[in-house]
Amino acid sequence: MAARIRRKRQTRLPRSLKRVNLHAAGIDIGSRFHVVAVPPGSSPDGTDVESFDAFTPSLEALANWLEQCGVDTVAMESTGVYWIPLYELLEARGFQVLLVDTRQIKFVPGRKTDFLDCQWIQELHTFGLLRGAFRPAEEICTLRAYVRQRAMLIREGSKHIQHMQKALEQMNIKLAEVLREVTGRTGMAIINAILRGERDAHRLAELRHGRCKNSQATIAKALEGNWREEHLFQLQQAVDLWRYYQSKLAECDARIEQLLGEQFDSPDCELAGGSHRRLPKRRNELHFDGRAALRQLAGVDLTAIEGIDELTALTIISEVGTDMSRWDTSKRFSSWLALCPGNNKTGGRNRSGRNRRSANRAAQALRIAAQTLWRSSSALGAFLRRKAAHRGKGVAIKATANKLAHLVYSMLKYGTEYVAKTQEYYEQQYRERRLANLKRHARQLGLALVEAPAPA
Repeated sequence: MAARIRRKRQTRLPRSLKRVNLHAAGIDIGSRFHVVAVPPGSSPDGTDVESFDAFTPSLEALANWLEQCGVDTVAMESTGVYWIPLYELLEARGFQVLLVDTRQIKFVPGRKTDFLDCQWIQELHTFGLLRGAFRPAEEICTLRAYVRQRAMLIREGSKHIQHMQKALEQMNIKLAEVLREVTGRTGMAIINAILRGERDAHRLAELRHGRCKNSQATIAKALEGNWREEHLFQLQQAVDLWRYYQSKLAECDARIEQLLGEQFDSPDCELAGGSHRRLPKRRNELHFDGRAALRQLAGVDLTAIEGIDELTALTIISEVGTDMSRWDTSKRFSSWLALCPGNNKTGGRNRSGRNRRSANRAAQALRIAAQTLWRSSSALGAFLRRKAAHRGKGVAIKATANKLAHLVYSMLKYGTEYVAKTQEYYEQQYRERRLANLKRHARQLGLALVEAPAPA
């Protein structure tokens, strides 16, 4: 009797809670099998929960079973990368699919099984209590896959640069101490000569480029070492692996250029805004001129913003797309990027304003763009330096990245072109704001500000 009463209490719902999605299904994702729950009584054979293997024929059978049950919307949890094949299949079959963060669907501890999880997801989705994660359009997803693959190649290739430096250090070749980059023009010329058999330090130092800060004599001292055969073998393999990743990076850039030219029309278009400012050359930059293609894809030139180059603009567009209708305001967009202060209030008190941790790649690109503005004479550079003097470098970089996010949102949503502002304009606006605040405080104290005469 007690168990029967407990079950009745669990199924009793508040009057204000209404079923929004009457034909909703919930799926618990796994690496080997997926468990699906449909509304009670909708299955032809009377089974409300079914388990399907993760193989492609089983996924097709899962979609067919959902169609037989009359399901039109599906919610699934984002478990690793196991959800991607099923998500793409159901979306192609015409289902409305919601990818839900696992933190939204935590079940009661002590009663967690795959069958209970999918039923809990289905129940939450029926009452409209789940929010789907952001996923851009299909063509943007394709571009995002290539851009993320490019970032992976750069990350893995940089490990072999460290292997090259380790092999040189074991031979006491202090190349990293006299050159800014081991893989630069001078560094690779010296390393190639070493691998060809050259051991004379002065002849190796003659390969120095004219723009190197250290003299030829200093570089020659750094190239006196112990030429052991095992370390030379390690250096040769590290160089070969680094060059292999560089070739794959060029292939990835070619595929991105082809995609931008095919799916997003021809990149041969005129750019508005006059002559483009030239940013310093970055390591691992694009192997093609993508500014025109990105301009035609987004409708605006994001590289006109200080600190944002072609690679940063490509990363932002591949992560968030060009349709800003998903976010009502720029503040919501900044909150999604985790670039604004957090909200943690209880009992009327603000416990903490620390923003949440996020691995959003668009936010990382904006932070990197903000770090390039330390010596900029623009208004954004002045804002970064003022914030750094007031709150520290970490807060300044995040606040400047937040400003960049607002600018990107406004340009992509409204199609407005960026109007650059100088440091003098920002300082004048900041002075006027401070003066207005001082006047307001003076009025509250019953005082008045009097401007001092200018010095002779």
